[in-house]
Amino acid sequence: MGSKKRNSNAVDEAEGLVDDTAAHNVVFSSPLKKKVKKNKRKDGEVSDGDADSVPDSVKPMERQKKRKAMDKERHHSALQEKESQPQQQPKLKTEEAQALVASSSGSGMPEFHIGVFKDLALADVSLRQQAAESLVIELREVQKAYESVEKDLDESGPKLEAEKDDGLNDCAPSLRYAVRRLIRGVSSSRECARQGFALGLTLIVDTIPNIKVDSLLKLIVDLLEVSSSMKGQEVRDCLLGRLFAYGALARSGRLVKEWNSDKNTPYIKEFTSLLISLAAKKRYLQEPAVSIILDMVDKLPADSFLSHILEAPGVHEWFEGANEVGNPDALLLALRVRQKVYVESEKFGKLLPYPFSSSKLFAAEHLSSLVNCLKESTFCQPRVHSVWPVLVNILLPDTVLQAEDAASVSTSLKKHKKSRKSSSSEEEIVKNFQSFCEIIIEGSLLLSSHDRKHLAFDVLLLLFPRLPASFVSIILSHKLVQCLMDILSTKDSWLYKAAQYFLKELIDWVRNDDIRRVSVIVALQKHSNGKFDAVTRTKTVKDLMSEFKTESGCMLFIQNLMNMFVDEGNASDEPSDQSQTTDDNSEIGSNGEKDLMGTMGTPDFLKSWVIESLPSILKHLKLDVEAKFRVQKEILKFLAVQGLFSASLGTEVTSFELQEKFRWPKAATSSALCRMCIEHIQILLANAQKVEGSHSLANGPEASDLGSYFMRFLSTLRNIPSVSLFRSLSDEDEKAFKKLQEMETKLSREERNCGLSTDAIKLHALRYLLIQLLLQVLLRPEEFSEAASELIMCCKKAFAVSDLLDSSGEDDLDGDVTPNLMDVLVDTLLSLLPQSSAPMRSSMEQVFKYFCEDVTDDGLMRMLRVIKKDLKPARHHNAESEDDDDEDLFGIEEEEEVDETETGETGESDDEQTDDSEAVGGVEEAGKELPEDSDDSDGGMDDDAMFRMDTYLAQIFKEKKNQAGSETAQSQLVLFKLRVLSFLEIYLHENPGKPQVLMVFTNLARALVNPNTVEGSEQLGQRIWGILQKKLFKAKEFPKNETVQLTTLASLLEKSLKWASKPFKRKKSAANPSKKKQSASLKRHKMINSLAQNSTFWILKIINTKNLTESELQRVHDIFQGVLVGYFDSKKSQIKSEFLKEIFRRRPSIGYRLFGFLLEKCRNAKSVFRRVESLDLVMEILKSLVPFSSGKGSLVTSTRNLKAHLQNLSLLIKELVTNMPEKQSRRAEVRKFCGKIFQMVSTLKLTKSFLKDLPDDADAACQSQLGEVYLNLKKVSQEK
Repeated sequence: MGSKKRNSNAVDEAEGLVDDTAAHNVVFSSPLKKKVKKNKRKDGEVSDGDADSVPDSVKPMERQKKRKAMDKERHHSALQEKESQPQQQPKLKTEEAQALVASSSGSGMPEFHIGVFKDLALADVSLRQQAAESLVIELREVQKAYESVEKDLDESGPKLEAEKDDGLNDCAPSLRYAVRRLIRGVSSSRECARQGFALGLTLIVDTIPNIKVDSLLKLIVDLLEVSSSMKGQEVRDCLLGRLFAYGALARSGRLVKEWNSDKNTPYIKEFTSLLISLAAKKRYLQEPAVSIILDMVDKLPADSFLSHILEAPGVHEWFEGANEVGNPDALLLALRVRQKVYVESEKFGKLLPYPFSSSKLFAAEHLSSLVNCLKESTFCQPRVHSVWPVLVNILLPDTVLQAEDAASVSTSLKKHKKSRKSSSSEEEIVKNFQSFCEIIIEGSLLLSSHDRKHLAFDVLLLLFPRLPASFVSIILSHKLVQCLMDILSTKDSWLYKAAQYFLKELIDWVRNDDIRRVSVIVALQKHSNGKFDAVTRTKTVKDLMSEFKTESGCMLFIQNLMNMFVDEGNASDEPSDQSQTTDDNSEIGSNGEKDLMGTMGTPDFLKSWVIESLPSILKHLKLDVEAKFRVQKEILKFLAVQGLFSASLGTEVTSFELQEKFRWPKAATSSALCRMCIEHIQILLANAQKVEGSHSLANGPEASDLGSYFMRFLSTLRNIPSVSLFRSLSDEDEKAFKKLQEMETKLSREERNCGLSTDAIKLHALRYLLIQLLLQVLLRPEEFSEAASELIMCCKKAFAVSDLLDSSGEDDLDGDVTPNLMDVLVDTLLSLLPQSSAPMRSSMEQVFKYFCEDVTDDGLMRMLRVIKKDLKPARHHNAESEDDDDEDLFGIEEEEEVDETETGETGESDDEQTDDSEAVGGVEEAGKELPEDSDDSDGGMDDDAMFRMDTYLAQIFKEKKNQAGSETAQSQLVLFKLRVLSFLEIYLHENPGKPQVLMVFTNLARALVNPNTVEGSEQLGQRIWGILQKKLFKAKEFPKNETVQLTTLASLLEKSLKWASKPFKRKKSAANPSKKKQSASLKRHKMINSLAQNSTFWILKIINTKNLTESELQRVHDIFQGVLVGYFDSKKSQIKSEFLKEIFRRRPSIGYRLFGFLLEKCRNAKSVFRRVESLDLVMEILKSLVPFSSGKGSLVTSTRNLKAHLQNLSLLIKELVTNMPEKQSRRAEVRKFCGKIFQMVSTLKLTKSFLKDLPDDADAACQSQLGEVYLNLKKVSQEK
C-alpha cells in the first residue's frame, strides 16, 4: 500500500497539529488591550532558528531567490545609511546582538528587533511565547506609528523589502516583512520551528487588523507554492507549511470577525476550499486539515455552516466520493458539523442518512456503506483516529444505564413501568450497539489485516468506560473471543501484546464489579466452549473466579452458570439415558463417555466446566457461616437437580413445598455429566463435613448441616410425581437406597437428641457416610447394596435405640455367635475401600477416627494383613539353608540377598548369617508371639479371614477390570494398601499408648522390609516409613501398659539389633548391576538400617518405663552383650559404633553393666580396626560413669567407679601401646585415648594405683609410644 511508505516526520508533524487543534486553545483573546496569554497547546515543541537559517529549499521559485537577494542588498544599504546617521539611530550593542530596524526615518519612531525571530525558534515553550509577545508588541507599535505619520515620510525612509503586490498596502514595511517571514518560517522542517512561527503568525493576524485575510491567503499560496521542480522533502515542507499557516489563521479568530462584520464574506468558503484542496494532496494531511476546519466550526455560529462551509467549493464532491475511496476524515467532518447544527441536509452525501437519526446511522445497510471509511482509519496508528470517539459518543450516549447489568435492567423493567419512549430508547441503543459490533468490529475489522484487528481492540477499549454490563455479551462475541484465543495461543504472534493489553484492560474494567465479572466469565467460557484458559495458556477465567468476595456476586455467578447449563442449545450426540436402566452408557468406564469427556470440542465439555466451576467458587470465598451455607445450598440444589433427577413432563417442574421452579436442558443430560454432578455433590458434602464439625449441629440440621439439607431436598424431589431419578434402580439398589434414607433420618433425629456429646459426633460421622454411600449406589449400580446393608446393621448395633432397631429382625444374624460390632464395621469399611471415591473415603476415615478406640485385635489384624499381602507366589527356600524357621519371624527373604555374598569381608561361619526378616518382627499381638513356623504373610488367618481377604482382592481385580487402562493387579493392590494405611495412621494417632501399637509396629515393619510387599511402589514404602517415624518413633506418647510383656519387647529388641548389624549385599548373578538398581538397593539398605536403629531406641524407651526385676534387666543386657560379641568377633557384623554410642548415651545403665565386658573384648579384639574404633565406646561410657562435677559426693562416686575398672583399663592401655596400629590416624586415636585416661586418673588421684596395676613390661612401651604424656603422669605420681 502506498500509504505505508509515508514519511514519518511529516505524519508526526501533521498529527501534532491535529492534537493542537483538538485542544481548542486560542492564544490571544484580546491582544490590543491585555497582556498576551500563554499558549496552552499540547505541543512538546522544540523550535528552530530564525528566518536566516531557513534552508534555500524552502524558497523554490527563481523569482523568490532574486527577491531574497535584493532584500539582502537593500537591507545592507539600509544598515550603511543608519551608520552614516548615528544621531537618528541608537548604537547597536554587538554584531551578534539583535538587529535593530527603524520603521520610520523620524527620530521618534519605535524600533523593531529582527532578532526576535530567533527566539521564536527556541526549544523552550515559555521562551517562544515571550518572543511572540515581544513580536506582537513591537509590530503593533510600529504599525500605530506608521499610521500616524505621513506616507511620504515613510517612503523616504529605509526599506526592508521592495514593494510587492502582496495586498499589505496598509501595513508598515516591518509588518509586511514579518508576515512574509513568518509564512516562510512555518515551512521549516528543522526541529519545531513550525510551531514557533505559526504562533507568531496567529498572534499578529489576531491583533493587527491591517493584515487582510484575502492578502494573507494569497501570500500563503504564493510563498509556499509547490513547483514541478520540487521533490521529496521540499514538497513535504511546503505542504506542511501551508497546513500550519492555515491553522494559524483559523486559530487567530479573524475568520469569525470577518463573518460577524459581513455575513456574506467569501473568505470562509475560500479558506474551507483551500483546506479541502490541501487535504486531497496527501493522505497524512486529511485529518489535520479537517481538524483545522472543525476548530473554525467551533468558533463560528451554527447558521453559517450551511451557507459557508458546506457550500465551499470541493466540499460536496469530497463528501460524495468518501464512501468509495474510504475517507474517515470526511465522515468525521460530516458528523461533527451535523452535531453542531442539528439540521437535515443531503449535502453530506452518503456519509449520513437523510433524514438523520442514530438508528439509521447504525442501521446495517448504512454501516456497510461506511466500512471503507472506517477501515482506512488505521493510517494514523498507533493513535486512534478522531472519528471513533465521535461514533462512540453517538453509539453510547451519556443517558445509557452504564452501571446496570442485564439482570438488574430486566428486573427494573418489570418492577417499574417505564414510558414507551424510554423503553424504545434503550432498545434502540442495544440494537445500534449490536449492529455496530456485528458489522464494523466482527464483520470488517476482525476479518481484515493485523492493523485493523489492532484497531478493533483499540475501539473496544474506547467503549469500556461507557459500556453497561448488559452489553458484555454483545461485545465479547464468538468471533472476538475466538480471535483473542487464536492470538494468545501463539506468543510470537504480531498482535500478542495488543491482545494481552486488551485482556488486561478488560480485567481491570471488571475488577470491583461482580456484575461485570460474571458477564465476562460467562462470555469467555461460552464462546470458547469452556477452554479459554487452556487455549490461551493464561489464568484469566481462574483469576476472575477467585475474586468473588460477596454473597450477591456468588449467587449471580451461580445463576448465570445454571442458565448456561440449561439453555445450552447444542445437544449432545449421546442418547439420553434418563429412561434407560442397564444400557451401555450406565456402565462405568464406557468408551463413549471417555471419548465424550476427553473431547474438548463437544457441547458437554462446556457443561462439564459449569459443573466443576460451581464448587470451586467456595475455594477462595471468605464469608460468614450463614452466607457460605446459603451459597452451598444453591450449588447443591443445582447439582442434585441436574445429576440425580430428570423431568418426565417437559423441562420445568415447580415444587410447591420448596416454592421453587426447577429446569432441565431440552436435550437429556448425558450419563457422564450426571455422574460428574454426583461426584461433585460428594466433594461438596465431604468439604462441608470437614468444616462443620459437630459443634454446629446443636441448633438442628437447618443451621449449617449441608448433609441434612441434601437429604431433605432429595426426599422432597423424589415425592414429585413428574420427577424421577436419572437412572432406574434395580430391586436390591432400590431397597438399599430407601434403607439408607430411613437410617439417615433416624440417626439425624438421634443426633439432635444427643446434643454435643461424643455419641453425637459418631452419629454425625455415620450420617455422612450413609449419604456418601447412597450417592455411590447411584453412581455404581448393583455394587454397594450388600455394603449398605452391613453399614445399616452397624448403625443399629452401635446405637441400640428402639427407634433404630427393626422389629422384623431381618437383619439379625443367624446362629448363637454374634460378631463384634467393630469387627463388622472394620470389615465393612475394608470392603468399601477398593472402589470408593475420595469424598467417600474421607467420610469413612471420619467414622473410623471416632470408632477406632474400640477396634479389636482381630480388626487390626485384618487391616495389617492387607498391608502384608503379596500377589507374588511364595519364594522357595533352600533346604540346606541354615536360616532356621524359629529365627525367621517374618518368613521373608530379601530379593537382593538370594545367592549373595558380602561386599566387604568374608564371613567366618554360616551360623551367624541370619535371614533379613529376623530384623524387625516378633509379636502378632501384645503379650503373644506369632507362630514361628509362619512362612507367608497369611499365616494365622482362619478360613473366614482368608475368605474376606479373597473378597477384598476380588473387588480389586474387578475394579481393575472396569478401569479402561493398563494398570496391573499389583498397582491396584498398592492403591488399596495406601488407603488402609490411612486407617492405621488414624489408629496410631488416636491410640498412641495402647499395647496394640506394638502389633501395628511389628506388622508395618515386616511389610517394609519385605521387598515383595513394597516392590514396584516407592510411594508405598515411603508411606509406611513415614507413619513409623511420625506416629511411633517421634511421637510423644508410646505404650506404657504393664500388659506389654518383656519377652515381646526383648524379642523385638534382639531382632532390631540383628537387622542393624546386617551388611549391604549385592547379587552374585549381577556381575555389573546398573547404577540405578545399585542406587535403589543402597537406598533401601539405608532405610532399613535406619528403621532398625529407630526401632531399637523406641523399644528401649518402652522398656525403660517398666519396673523390671534383676533377672529381666539381665536378659536385656545379655542381648546387648551378644551384640558386642558379634561386633568384636565377627566380620559379618556391620553395626555402627555411632549407633552403639547413641544407645549408651540414651541408656547409661546399659553401658555401666557392659563396661567391664567391653574393656575385656576391646583388649582381646582380633581386629585392630575394631579395637581402635571401640575406644569411642569406652569413652562414651566413662563420660557418664565418671562425671567430673564439683560436688564432693560426685567425685567420690567417680573415684569408686573408676577404681573398680582400673586394672582392666591398665591392661587395655598395655595392649594398645604394645601393639600400636600401623596407620598414623589410628595411632593418633590411641594416644588421644591414653591421654584422656591419664587425665581422669590424675584428676581423681588414682595415679599410683593405676601405675601399680600397669604391667611391668608396659612401662617401656608407654614411654616409647606415649612419650611426654606418660612421663608427666609418672612425675605426678612421684610428687604425691
